[in-house]
Amino acid sequence: MPTELEELVEFISHGNTQVRQLAVENLVPYSLSQPAIFKTNQLLPIKDLKMLVRDYKQIARDAITILINLSTDREVLEYLASDKEFIKTLLGRVTNPTEPNANLMSMLLANLAKYDELKEIITLERPAPKELSSNNKAIDQLLDLFVKGADGTYNKEADFDYLAYLFADLAKHKEGRTYFLTKQEYDDVVPLTKLTVFTEHKSDIRRKGVASTIKNVAFEVEAHPSFLSEGEINILPYLLLPITGNEEYEEDDMLSMLPDLQLLPPDKARDPDPAIIQTHVETLMLLTTTREGRDILRDIKVYPIIRELHLQIEHEELREACERLVQVLMRDEEGEEKVDEGMTALERNPQKRLAPPKDNGVPGSWAKQDVEEEEESDDDDKIIEV
Repeated sequence: MPTELEELVEFISHGNTQVRQLAVENLVPYSLSQPAIFKTNQLLPIKDLKMLVRDYKQIARDAITILINLSTDREVLEYLASDKEFIKTLLGRVTNPTEPNANLMSMLLANLAKYDELKEIITLERPAPKELSSNNKAIDQLLDLFVKGADGTYNKEADFDYLAYLFADLAKHKEGRTYFLTKQEYDDVVPLTKLTVFTEHKSDIRRKGVASTIKNVAFEVEAHPSFLSEGEINILPYLLLPITGNEEYEEDDMLSMLPDLQLLPPDKARDPDPAIIQTHVETLMLLTTTREGRDILRDIKVYPIIRELHLQIEHEELREACERLVQVLMRDEEGEEKVDEGMTALERNPQKRLAPPKDNGVPGSWAKQDVEEEEESDDDDKIIEV
């Protein structure tokens, strides 16, 4: 004999609107406390919830919330993310400028990106709303949605911040990194450059997801010249400004820094989230994989910036990331000595000396790990729960 809770689950697909609404509304907390009740009858309740995504506003809101929470389960995740028609339904609704649950759908898409095969979204084509784009590529539509959503000009009900986590997971795949680095025909813009401007956005979610996306794309070492070129992606200002505070530097160092970092206002504050700063420092570390990258970071005096950052923060993992980067920047290149005059400057200020980092052998070697093996503690790897 079914329990009351099991009977409530059966009412998800009831023909009466009020009954369906009461059922899903009361089932939301159980999607976290007792998720197994939704996996009965070969996931039939999940199938019913997918249908409710297109129901009335409140019913759809609760149904999507339940699906977001249940997507932490691997079986449910694969069931949802492998359903191409369901993905198309989500894309059609999230890009609708009047969709009231667009933010929740963005969260669900971000969770579904944990399923590797969702990378097929990069090549998926579907008609775009005329208000959004003239391009039929779904990934381009989502990126434009993310950009327009930043100031609420596309959908007054949504900011689409959680799409940043979707982009971060897509960038873990070769296909994703290639997309973000390839100029698109419909607007003649490199997709990654649409994201870099958000490294100092007010939204923590947006900044965190964008930082992770940039880092994952930076694993594409062949693209580092484009990353570093002022005429192309020009990533360095967007990495260095968030990690820079209002510290004063020696005049020689200041004059060698990027123009964007010179004469910053007295109230300039670095990003308040040390995890985001750490991601940017790790991206800088990736850029030291090549000799060109190391030389550029030395020339624009990244070392003094990292030194001051290390002095100001009390976050152990971030301090370790700073030490690894300094170890590479201050190390002599083969056949050369004291390639970075910053070492001399540091010796003149022994009270500001950075704690010696652990030697890992090869400059930048940690950065050559496979992208698919990112630590699960990274924020872009977290499943969102509501």
